[in-house]
Amino acid sequence: MSAKRLFRPAFSRLGLKLFVIILVVNVAIAGLVFVAISRSLDQGFIEYLDRSQTQRAETLAEGLGEAWARRQNWQWLRQSPRAWHHLVRRQLWPGDNLPPLSIEGDLGDPRDFVLHDESGLPVIGLPPDKDDMAAELRWLPVMSAGRQVGTLGYRPPEQLMARMDRLFLAQQQRNLTIIVIALALTSLLLAAALSWWMGRRARGMALATRRLTEGDYSIRLPERGRDELSSLSHDFNVLAETLEASREARTRWVSDIAHELRTPLAVLRGEIEAMQDGIRALDQDNLRSLSQEVGQLERLVADLRLLSQSDAGALEVQLAPLDLGEQLATRLDEAEGWLADHGLTLEHDIQGPAWIRGDLQRLRQLWNNLIDNTCAYTQAPGRLKVSLRREADDWVLRWEDSAPGVPVNELPRLTERLYRVEGSRNRSSGGSGLGLSIATALARAHDTDMRPSPSELGGLCWTLRFPALPDHQQHEDDE
Repeated sequence: MSAKRLFRPAFSRLGLKLFVIILVVNVAIAGLVFVAISRSLDQGFIEYLDRSQTQRAETLAEGLGEAWARRQNWQWLRQSPRAWHHLVRRQLWPGDNLPPLSIEGDLGDPRDFVLHDESGLPVIGLPPDKDDMAAELRWLPVMSAGRQVGTLGYRPPEQLMARMDRLFLAQQQRNLTIIVIALALTSLLLAAALSWWMGRRARGMALATRRLTEGDYSIRLPERGRDELSSLSHDFNVLAETLEASREARTRWVSDIAHELRTPLAVLRGEIEAMQDGIRALDQDNLRSLSQEVGQLERLVADLRLLSQSDAGALEVQLAPLDLGEQLATRLDEAEGWLADHGLTLEHDIQGPAWIRGDLQRLRQLWNNLIDNTCAYTQAPGRLKVSLRREADDWVLRWEDSAPGVPVNELPRLTERLYRVEGSRNRSSGGSGLGLSIATALARAHDTDMRPSPSELGGLCWTLRFPALPDHQQHEDDE
């Protein structure tokens, strides 16, 4: 193994990009969440303090008015600061749910309130260390029986905010900071894991693709899960299998063509050498034999050319409305004597008129190939049964012959080029092995396919479905 492979980085370029993108996006989201929640806490907490402190001040002012109505002065508060604390606590927390003595930082702290009498003289003032905050106090009148008997001052929420920030907001922001750091670390781990996983699969696909382009069609990717990458791996494996099968078929195709060409060429060469050596006479009979071998070569080359045109989509087909039943019946009548010479009895049941779009010459070539195949492989005495019937929107042609049959596992390979079934249907006079491949190409040119199946007669049945031409189009082109 090369040093380059030994020291390959843990992350591919794609994995590194995914890592950076996921990490940056998650950290940015966490930061935005932190900023948004911090601002929301600041704004919402100030509003909460404003409402709460104003409500407490109004409640306390109402209670102070009732207390003044009972005592008609504030002297009792001047003489007992402790009475002020109890009054504030009882007014702000009525009933039995009294909190413990307030400490700095609690909402409703008695030290946050100031009371002046009706003349503006202090009854309860700020502690000496907070006298500088007196100018920032908010004031509410203390009323009793419609008369102002004093003024209650309370600290605004901005001043409370400075203190509560140490007690609440600082703690919440610390919690948010911890949450953001945890999210960043989690994002780091998730981004690293995801980018490593994606990078590994992408790197595996890249290496497999490189090996595929270098001609190694045996490479396969693991198919795990049901995501898009697994689907891509499946498509890659199908492509690799197709290319591998295509290469094997091409190799076999070239070998089979060489074999098919070698036989008539060897015969030609042997006969020509025999004539040159004087072993065989140069007469019309021997020349006729040479001509037959040349004709066989010409047919083989013509068949190969037709198949190559079909593969390239360049097969010349001139489609026009025609009566398939009439054209098929005519060709079968012409071939009846040929079939009889091979010991075969013809039966046909052709319904019509069966209008399709087809090429008269190509269809005749298709029937010839099917007849050649039947004569080559059906044992005498035998039978050929041809039927043509309308089924829904198709004209269905069934071409059945008698024994011998074809094993079911061999049926899909019958249309492979130069393929011959090993067994009862293989004969030395079986031709080049291209007839059914050509028939398939001709059928495909007419928008149909040839499907093989076992025949009730003991041999092989070919089924062809030709799209029926609608009645209003049957003579349209002629008009």
